[in-house]
Amino acid sequence: MTKHVTSVDQSDRKVPYNLRQSGSTPVQMLISTRVRKSPYWHLSMEAGCWRATVYNRIYHPRGYVKPEDGGAMVEYEAIKNHVTMWNVAVERQIQVKGPDAEAFTDYVITRDATKISPMRARYVILCNHMGGVLNDPILLRVSKDEFWFSLSDSDIGLYLQGVNHDKRFNVEIDEIDVCPVQIQGPKSLALMKDLIGDQVDLDNIPFYGLAEAKVGGRDCVISQSGFSGEAGYEIYLHDATLYADDMWNAVLEAGKKHNLMVIAPAHHRRIQAGILSWGQDMDNQHNPFQCNLGYQVSLSGKGEWNKKTNYVGKDALEKMKKDLSEGQKPYKLQLVGMTFGGKPVEEYAPDFWLISPYEGGEQCGYVTSPWYHPEQKRNIAMGYIPFDGALNAKGFPIGNYGQKFKVHLPDEYSDTSGIPVDAEVVPIPFTESFNANTREVSNG
Repeated sequence: MTKHVTSVDQSDRKVPYNLRQSGSTPVQMLISTRVRKSPYWHLSMEAGCWRATVYNRIYHPRGYVKPEDGGAMVEYEAIKNHVTMWNVAVERQIQVKGPDAEAFTDYVITRDATKISPMRARYVILCNHMGGVLNDPILLRVSKDEFWFSLSDSDIGLYLQGVNHDKRFNVEIDEIDVCPVQIQGPKSLALMKDLIGDQVDLDNIPFYGLAEAKVGGRDCVISQSGFSGEAGYEIYLHDATLYADDMWNAVLEAGKKHNLMVIAPAHHRRIQAGILSWGQDMDNQHNPFQCNLGYQVSLSGKGEWNKKTNYVGKDALEKMKKDLSEGQKPYKLQLVGMTFGGKPVEEYAPDFWLISPYEGGEQCGYVTSPWYHPEQKRNIAMGYIPFDGALNAKGFPIGNYGQKFKVHLPDEYSDTSGIPVDAEVVPIPFTESFNANTREVSNG
């Protein structure tokens, strides 16, 4: 068993990432009542789900096409060429509702919540008082006094209740029985038009725009959004524990003529788009600047930055930004994009594969999200390397493009057993999204 690597400088973390390379360790998942089954769980089983993980304390389908039938890359072809549906009920919806909903939401996110109009959504982050990223949800503003936090993989519902334990803000905070599916791929618009007819003018709904519609006769909120970089929508079903079958089966029926395929969340495509996965590419001990989310942070100063007087984590984040602008290095590792050699990686990595200097020496970083890019015919990844202080024109940290490293791959992907492959730092994204992610200095 490879011993745990200690040469990667994680001294700024209380709990270091586990860098022991244990490889694939197949085990049977225990299904019990301690972890929740979503309203779509049985429907995913009917669709052929053969493996799952746990996300937000809910069982999460993560594979439908078995390896002997082509595996995840068959699902990739479906999202690139046709249209797909994902069971993403694990995106738990935490409702913040009441007269102070806007003020409370503005306090716990780093962007300016006052700029989010009703029936609009935004990608946001929440930080703790040390500037660590607690969650990066999609935030839906469904009315003037109601927001939904559509969560990534950390229990922000309990955190939000804790922030307002003294009822300083006049709001109610709790999880609601709303569960989304994602409809992703180039035929998603055509499918959605067949599914909801003239209930919504889908041709004119903006990116992150929201609309109310019935799907399968059941009340839903529709959002033009998704976790893939392809064209897509999310369908948020009200009273999902009661009506999951009605909505799901309506999508299946409408999708027949569009070659709809039920697949797992398309991590191969989201990596191309540079979309981060909380818990994999970042966690609560990473700050926004080191994981390329500095554009999300409101700071004091002139112009677009000076929009918020207070929010959780502001003091720590302002100090980090000041240190960066003065040439200091307030953290050890920086998230970057990389290309690397070896055989095509067409499956989830079981370990954080190690990175070492190109010239040789001890391991200094690790890969978080690798996959093969079929169109570019090369392996791509996001990963952490030592931060060298490089900033872009807007003052945000970046990797030093063109810098060379070595990546230590398991034997199944290595050209030569035990010999690390060449890697190079490149810009993110690797492939632009259908709705380009314009990461501007703006808090709306």
